Amino acid sequence: MSFSLKQSALAACNDVSNSVLQRRSLSCRSSILPPLVFQNNSKRTNLSLSKPLHVSAVEIIGKDKEPVIKCRAYEADKSQPIKAAAEEVKSEAARRVKIGIYFATWWALNVVFNIYNKKVLNAYPYPWLTSTLSLACGSLMMLISWATRIAEAPKTDFEFWKTLFPVAVAHTIGHVAATVSMSKVAVSFTHIIKSGEPAFSVLVSSLLLGESFPPAVYLSLVPIIGGCALAALTELNFNMTGFMGAMISNLAFVFRNIFSKKGMKGNSVSGMNYYACLSMLSLVILTPFAIAVEGPQMWAAGWEKALSQIGPQFIW
Repeated sequence: MSFSLKQSALAACNDVSNSVLQRRSLSCRSSILPPLVFQNNSKRTNLSLSKPLHVSAVEIIGKDKEPVIKCRAYEADKSQPIKAAAEEVKSEAARRVKIGIYFATWWALNVVFNIYNKKVLNAYPYPWLTSTLSLACGSLMMLISWATRIAEAPKTDFEFWKTLFPVAVAHTIGHVAATVSMSKVAVSFTHIIKSGEPAFSVLVSSLLLGESFPPAVYLSLVPIIGGCALAALTELNFNMTGFMGAMISNLAFVFRNIFSKKGMKGNSVSGMNYYACLSMLSLVILTPFAIAVEGPQMWAAGWEKALSQIGPQFIW
């Protein structure tokens, strides 16, 4: 939609000053005009528009070199031109692709982690120490990143760590329980059982938090629960400790997510730094329990046995 307005018609625009009109050089961008008034052979015509007018440019055309305002109408609920909206769509698409890459990278690294974790547990069956060393390695990597300024260190206080403590407790339980499960059964079986975590999340949220979900959500849990049950019944090397470890891990991680959502609102700590702080606090919580459950004597004996059976390459 395009309109040509003579200078005399601009008197109806309250947003344009008289001094600008005298200089005949107008610059009105991103403005909303009131109903326009046209002058034609001494007859006034009121033009009422259902959509506001976006003043996009002022040009001087014709023999008389009179200023002409070009207006374009757009939806009332849009505050940006079409070009800016298109750029916003592209930015949103790029953000989704970025998140997809994060998911794919996490999944791939998680597969590698589980395979190597199982290989270590086969040769050195001490899941409490293995869990402690995993948290220690992650914590050390983040401390080095903060010290070398690869990552910006978070600004925390006592209130932050106090709020993080229940999250770290649940994270510690879930981490150890999953490692214990993998030490007793196949990695595939552990993760089939752990795939039932969405069912635990829905049930806990419904029973403890009073949240309600659409019927489709509950129906979607049926194949998940059925698949986990079928895998447990048909597992050739079924072990109750391994099964219960995976189930406890599911429940613990659900509570970790609940505590995290309820307690960490308003804290300006990035996701990576948040998980680093969570791992460090979990390491502090887990270390005394690992020493109490297994202890240095068992670890030393297991180390000698692993070296005698596998050799020095066990370290790698």
